[in-house]
Amino acid sequence: MTYDTDIIITGGGLNGPALGLALAQAGLSVTVIDAQPARARASANFDGRAYALAIASKRLLTAIGVWNRVAGDAQPMLQIKTTDGRPGEGPAPFFLHFEAGEIEDGPMGFMVEDRHLYAAFLAAMEAEPNLTHLSATTVVAQEAGAAGISVTLSDGRTLNGRVLLGCDGRSSGTAERAGITRTGWGYGQTALVCAVAHDRPHNGIAHQFFMPSGPLAILPLKGNRSSIVWSETEATAQAIAALGDEEFLEVLRPRFGDFLGKVELAGGRFTYPLNLTLANSYTADRVALVGDAAHGVHPIAGQGLNLGFRDVGALAEVLVDAHRRGEDIGASDVLDRYQTWRRFDSTTLALGMDGVNRLFSNDNPVLRAARDIGMGVVGAMPGLRRAFIRQAAGIAGKPPKLLRGQTL
Repeated sequence: MTYDTDIIITGGGLNGPALGLALAQAGLSVTVIDAQPARARASANFDGRAYALAIASKRLLTAIGVWNRVAGDAQPMLQIKTTDGRPGEGPAPFFLHFEAGEIEDGPMGFMVEDRHLYAAFLAAMEAEPNLTHLSATTVVAQEAGAAGISVTLSDGRTLNGRVLLGCDGRSSGTAERAGITRTGWGYGQTALVCAVAHDRPHNGIAHQFFMPSGPLAILPLKGNRSSIVWSETEATAQAIAALGDEEFLEVLRPRFGDFLGKVELAGGRFTYPLNLTLANSYTADRVALVGDAAHGVHPIAGQGLNLGFRDVGALAEVLVDAHRRGEDIGASDVLDRYQTWRRFDSTTLALGMDGVNRLFSNDNPVLRAARDIGMGVVGAMPGLRRAFIRQAAGIAGKPPKLLRGQTL
């Protein structure tokens, strides 16, 4: 087979560009296929979407030359407060309070707006000679062979590569065409996502408020603004989403509280149905899945993108090491190393978040008492609290090199 590129990546969101940059910087030729018109997204006004980046994710972005492009727009998270309660009643007496000073690695994470993060990726891709970025096109067919894989694009072009990496989300066409099935279930919840401006400073504090219908996350952005990820039952969320902006705020304010003063919308509003979806295999013939294509999880603790970046770090390290040893980077034994590394960890975390959501998204008085006491016990044990912080930050154990800030 004559190769147009070593690596074909389908999906130009955030995982795809991160993986493409890591591989290209290690000397492999990479083509990233992005369904969206790149410049339109990079130059957009703030639309309310933002991401919580763990310490390990920040280290990966530093290692691939993206963090320096976005650092000035990142808001550090200096504290995290987690509590149980009901709308309009205030928090329960027991809660978890994590502070950055409890670990030696600095802020526990950073909030970055989608427009800034994508623009940073776009600039980095444009500056990388080993990477070709094809925007406003998609993969419509793929065929794996003994020596490589061929893909057909929606604009009629074909590309041949050694391996196809699917970073194309929960409804991954890459996975479906490769015959990879999925296991999962819906939560009966929908996330209402927006950003608000408020009178008082947030002081870098992130809040997670567990209500019977689902969690409400209030995450600090630059300036007196916060990102809102608000989970409600499907019927309630549909009714709230249909309201005008002022009526929407009237429903939000009793849940939000008045600790930041008056709140107003800043940017657009979005809704996302919430479900758990796990690929039954992360690999197929000359195919590997990354991020939501491999594991779509509940947004509790904002771990979705961070899980994807862990995949990026592991897969990039496996492929680069294999390439330097002269192995076929699309061979099944090479791709199996990636699956062995990542599948147990990501599935365990996904099911853990599923359990937390089920434990907290109810108003059962027995469960409520048990979880409040549990939070109080964890909050009173500094060693256990520190372990929670390190796990959420992605720095527990021995993560991939990129997530330790090391280049490949």
